[in-house]
Amino acid sequence: MSTTSPSGVLATLTLNPALDLQTAVDAVEPENKLRCDAPRQDAGGGGVNVARVIRRLGGRAPCILPLGGPSGQSLQARLQAEGLEAVVVPIAGETRQSFTVFDRSRGAEFRFVLPGPKLGAGEVRALEAAVFGMAPRPDILVASGSLPGGMDPGRLTRLAVRLRRRGVRLALDASGAGLKAGLEAGVWLVKPNRKELGDCLGRDLIDRAAQLDAALALVAGGQAEWVALSLGAEGALLVGDGFAAYAPSLPITPVSTVGAGDSFMAGLVWELSRGSRPEAALATAVAAASATLLSPGSGMARRADIRRLRPQVRVEVLGPA
Repeated sequence: MSTTSPSGVLATLTLNPALDLQTAVDAVEPENKLRCDAPRQDAGGGGVNVARVIRRLGGRAPCILPLGGPSGQSLQARLQAEGLEAVVVPIAGETRQSFTVFDRSRGAEFRFVLPGPKLGAGEVRALEAAVFGMAPRPDILVASGSLPGGMDPGRLTRLAVRLRRRGVRLALDASGAGLKAGLEAGVWLVKPNRKELGDCLGRDLIDRAAQLDAALALVAGGQAEWVALSLGAEGALLVGDGFAAYAPSLPITPVSTVGAGDSFMAGLVWELSRGSRPEAALATAVAAASATLLSPGSGMARRADIRRLRPQVRVEVLGPA
């Protein structure tokens, strides 16, 4: 079985962060002016959200990220307000915004995600230098979120290789070209959802057997030591060398789905970094994702909700894989 050992230093890398705005309207309709509630702002982007939840779990994970323009300044202020450490790489472009609108008439959430700035070659090199210049060096680096415009996915492959050579374990949550680039290099942990992994492999993962086989193939092929496969409302699989487990989702009516996957990653990595057994890590991951479903907008999981929901998660160990 894959094993873990306690490690002291976590960090996150967010290549395309966002200033998240949330509001609500009575109804989303064409043409009419939509009178919105007072907006809420949060620091966003995959790695940023992971760091936010790790802090709420009692851990520490500095954020490495590129920031530019007034949106970048606002995002950095939000990080400081939450007590998060940030290693900021200044960029010429404006940090993107994303916004979520809750339609009260439908009880539905509309999410608008803007593309973000393109990074120049020098800015990408500065980000890489920030990763390798961290002191103390992280034991685990969580790279989560989309690739910025102008970044060659091959750079992510080379980054993963350099990290492994330096003894840094890379936990990757990416899709499309980013996911393929990470798997090409081989990572410690990867967290795709069913569609992302199916698209990467070029086949539909229609049932549990196909999902398990796909995850096992990644582990056997050396592309990942751990595969955490998110199945949405059906739950999640966690597969390693000689280990496989499944946890169904909890029966929760979502207030918002923003950041649920990031919270899952946070709970999983935080537990594994502390030397917890993989089935315990999977339970905390599901509890953290479920807790985020109870938080409006991009408020993310509250520690009290994670602790309350954790005992309700049922993990089925599938035996030696």
